[in-house]
Amino acid sequence: MELRELGRTGRRVGVVGLGAWQLGADWGEVSEADATATLEAAADAGVTFVDTADVYGDGRSEQIVGRFAKRRPEITVATKMGRRVAQTPDNYVMANFRAWNDRSRANLGVDTIDLVQLHCPPTPVYSTDAVFDALDTLVAEKKIAAYGVSVETCAEALTAIARPGVASVQIILNAFRLKPLERVLPAAREAGVGIIARVPLASGLLSGRYDETTTFGPDDHRTYNRHGEAFDVGETFSGVDYATGLAAVRRLAPLVPEGATMAQFALRWILDQPGVSVVIPGARNPGQARANAAAADLAPLPQSALDEVSAVYDELIRPQIHDRW
Repeated sequence: MELRELGRTGRRVGVVGLGAWQLGADWGEVSEADATATLEAAADAGVTFVDTADVYGDGRSEQIVGRFAKRRPEITVATKMGRRVAQTPDNYVMANFRAWNDRSRANLGVDTIDLVQLHCPPTPVYSTDAVFDALDTLVAEKKIAAYGVSVETCAEALTAIARPGVASVQIILNAFRLKPLERVLPAAREAGVGIIARVPLASGLLSGRYDETTTFGPDDHRTYNRHGEAFDVGETFSGVDYATGLAAVRRLAPLVPEGATMAQFALRWILDQPGVSVVIPGARNPGQARANAAAADLAPLPQSALDEVSAVYDELIRPQIHDRW
């Protein structure tokens, strides 16, 4: 698999990684055996970057990933912190950072975490000097090797990119979320900051497997967060109305290269955007993990396909979401 530099971490990672939210919670039940088999399949297919968080299954995802990574030293593990408390800026202080870091290091079974990201904190946090001083201290103490941020909005990303210690920015980027292409990716390239593209399949919409009859379980955020009831609505279907998303996918389907899937096309589109370091699709089973990794083997998409993605976005998606994130 192609390797790319992950911003200021000093690490090179496979361009297709694995998002481990599904292995913890909020997507229906996944057994530990299935989760481990999924991780093994991903690594065997060339994945070297796994993204998790302390809140995924209340630490379950971190624990599973940590046990797996001990056997696969080529894996770079990124986790996230900050969503275990009320989302107020006052909670983003050194004492809490130490407690969260200690818990994640215990869950992962490591002394030093490869990459720790602030987990979509309140907007003022990105402009708070003391926050980044605290993160610098954790790096100096070798509790973390590098730090980054996960953001909801392009404005938050640009604020973080201006910080000299920020190694990476994780942002929603997919064929339904084109706004980061305008300023965020160019700014990241200029600053040497890595871009981790999350929600690459718009919560599965861009897999092309769903239609008007598809239902999701009650423990699946695609059921309980469609209007932002539990967390930012942009994390579910990228904030796009479900019916609109289906219509957009049907417009994009003819663009899929022969022998590829809609999901692989959607992932390849992300990899073709200058400045992207790694894309982190989730997977619930080994087959999904292998299929996602295979997107890296596709040839770059022709300009005509890139233009059509932009046209579909402008017509169907832009009016709904462009000014929101």
